[in-house]
Amino acid sequence: EDLEPLVDTTEALTVHSKRTQRAQKRRAKAQKSKQQHRGLLDLPCELILEILTLLTPKDVFALLRVNAGLRTFILEDEHKIAKEIMAWRYACLTKCFRLPVLIEDVDPEVRPCLQSDERQQLIGIHKKFQHMKPWDPALICTCMTCVFRWNALCLVVDFAHWQDNLDKGEPIPMVPRGRNPKWHQKIINRNAAVVEKALSSPLWHARILEAHLIATMRAIRRHAANKGNKRTRFRMTHQDIESGTDAYLSRSGPPTLDIPFHRDQYYMLESYLPNRGWNGEKNEWVYMPAQQHDTDVQ
Repeated sequence: EDLEPLVDTTEALTVHSKRTQRAQKRRAKAQKSKQQHRGLLDLPCELILEILTLLTPKDVFALLRVNAGLRTFILEDEHKIAKEIMAWRYACLTKCFRLPVLIEDVDPEVRPCLQSDERQQLIGIHKKFQHMKPWDPALICTCMTCVFRWNALCLVVDFAHWQDNLDKGEPIPMVPRGRNPKWHQKIINRNAAVVEKALSSPLWHARILEAHLIATMRAIRRHAANKGNKRTRFRMTHQDIESGTDAYLSRSGPPTLDIPFHRDQYYMLESYLPNRGWNGEKNEWVYMPAQQHDTDVQ
């Protein structure tokens, strides 16, 4: 008699181990969490850039330290991000504090004249500011426009450094004539290092402008609180401060005539905004053109 083929009707045993159930729950929870908590880089690139351009430079620098992926993304689009930030946050300051031109970007035929000892002696008077490190002729152009730009940037970094002293009414340490103590060297070298970073990094340039805007706001608020100080100043409202932009500096206000040649002048300094003048007929500020460097080296 033929036997019928055997059919395997064995069913897989269902594992009801508590350990297995806990492991399954952990895996399900981890998978759900992974799907719900996606990172910034999971967004479309255009949206990420839009978000970044709404931040302050300080916030962007904080994001650079989050992880390698975000750092790479920001640095690859650094110029675009910084340009957008400066365009709407620091429209006035960007034109007041342009960057000096790198000597490597100057016409090779002109470089020897700009770097000659005779040239350095001719403009040596602009190196004698105690609170600013002299420029390096091997790094930047030494036309008068670039020299003034270097000094202005170094000064605003230094001015920002001493804001706590000025707010608290604490004297700024003075450096005796002919002396150069280590603490002073450390400060001016650090300030110059920040400016040098800005020469190649637009985000650092934006960070300098941010620091100066904050210092200017603090200075105006400090002097406005002094009822005996009746000098003309920029009208600055609470909304102006909250906006985080320099829009209020486009209003009429005191012009910047000279560079503060000593830290003693920080006590009365409210708004240092060089390279512009007020046009009464047009009722607006007129700025030194960006092409002034080209005119100087011709």
